[in-house]
Amino acid sequence: MKTIARTLILIALTTVYLTSAASADESSTTAASIDPAGVKYQLQSHFGDLDEIATRGILRVLVTHSKTDFFFDHGRIRGVQAEYVQEFLKKLNHGRTNRFHASESNRIIPQFVPVAFDELIPSLLAGKGDIAAAFLTMTPEREAAVDFISPQGRFVDEILVAHKDAEPIEQLADLSGRTVYVLKGSSYASHLLELNEALEIVDLPPVNMINTDAQLLTEDILELVNAGIIDYTVCDDFKASLWSKALPDIRIYPDIRISSGQSVGWVVRPNSPQLTAALDTFSKDVKKGSFLGNLLFNKYYASTQWIDNPLAQTERDKFKQIIHLFLRFGEQYQFDPLALAAQGYQESRFDQSLTSHRGAVGVMQLMPSTAKDPNVGIPNIHDIENNIHAGAKYMNFLRNRYFSDDAITPINQRLFAWAAYNAGPANISRVRTAAEKNGLDPNVWFNNVEHMAASKISREPVRYVANIYKYYTAYRLIEDQAASKSAAMKKFQSSDE
Repeated sequence: MKTIARTLILIALTTVYLTSAASADESSTTAASIDPAGVKYQLQSHFGDLDEIATRGILRVLVTHSKTDFFFDHGRIRGVQAEYVQEFLKKLNHGRTNRFHASESNRIIPQFVPVAFDELIPSLLAGKGDIAAAFLTMTPEREAAVDFISPQGRFVDEILVAHKDAEPIEQLADLSGRTVYVLKGSSYASHLLELNEALEIVDLPPVNMINTDAQLLTEDILELVNAGIIDYTVCDDFKASLWSKALPDIRIYPDIRISSGQSVGWVVRPNSPQLTAALDTFSKDVKKGSFLGNLLFNKYYASTQWIDNPLAQTERDKFKQIIHLFLRFGEQYQFDPLALAAQGYQESRFDQSLTSHRGAVGVMQLMPSTAKDPNVGIPNIHDIENNIHAGAKYMNFLRNRYFSDDAITPINQRLFAWAAYNAGPANISRVRTAAEKNGLDPNVWFNNVEHMAASKISREPVRYVANIYKYYTAYRLIEDQAASKSAAMKKFQSSDE
């Protein structure tokens, strides 16, 4: 329960450094089991090209949860990789339509799948994602396993970073016999092995290279260097430059290069010619030197605004109250607290003072008439506790009254309940019937009932469900591994004591 609370702080506020971690799991729209004590997804693999992705309506994007690539800011998804993906889908979805003339329901939406860094490529090859979106260095080993998207002129050097009090390094040979911690599964590790081969030729002791815990990222290792727990590490020059502005006790060595001029890019599975072609075309729009490419890259790597953003205690206290309520009513009504939090963010950005033009109130944007209905019966929803209570109880009522059939999977029960919360249960029942008449599955929301909802109601419930689902699954996946990262950091800290 403590890790859920920690993740809900993450949802509500700018991500706090070292409080949560990526997960190696991915949610499927067709296979999930729901346990209020902690949802664990049954993974489902898909291996198709862009045509199958379009049929699914979801592009699964493997990312690492970091303060530059993919993170949450006041509940909103941010990060350079997330924005690249959104720009790619904006271009890909332009003009898409289907036989119902409802382009909103026929678009491809992103499904971000946070994983540990060393799981990016294995998860891709296992069919858990369609793209691994990270600045991955092109190495012979990786090129033998996956296809890189054209890097379009972005090259990096891998340089040494040290604690300010560590023994100074004048040349690469000075690393002989020293201990260097590196990101597990990274190109840094393979290039240090090459350095050790060169040191052996001149009869010098090798670098004592240590791969860090799989849950840690480069930024975590840099934090450990800053704390004096680790003396030396290696990372990409642009990352070192950024973090040196925020971590006062690290020193970067731009002239001590483990490798130079390395190409970096996204990767996809081999034999995906349609997706590769679409991404190659898009990469020209975001290449180094282009307006969009420079804008997005510099937004996250030229400024410390996303990594140097301390949280006021008053803001922490404010959201601790919301966390407690999501936890309490999620348990009471057998709803994952993260699902309720994602819905609250979509409805109001957690703003209890918000009242819509139609009279919907508070965090959960409930109509007073709905709260007064005997099936909910919660008074005074202007009070935040009553508001979240009423929202959770109404979701429970919708799920149990209208979508509890065994033919509907647990995750689709939730999707339909969200749609009914937005558009009304009668409307959703009507479009489920229409979906079946049109040869669609009335028990599946994505790429089935959502088409009829867009056509016969409006695009609003389609957008509503997609947004909540996008946020919820990312929150859920991050929370699933938060304890693992915390344990990894504590291991380093305790070893230094």
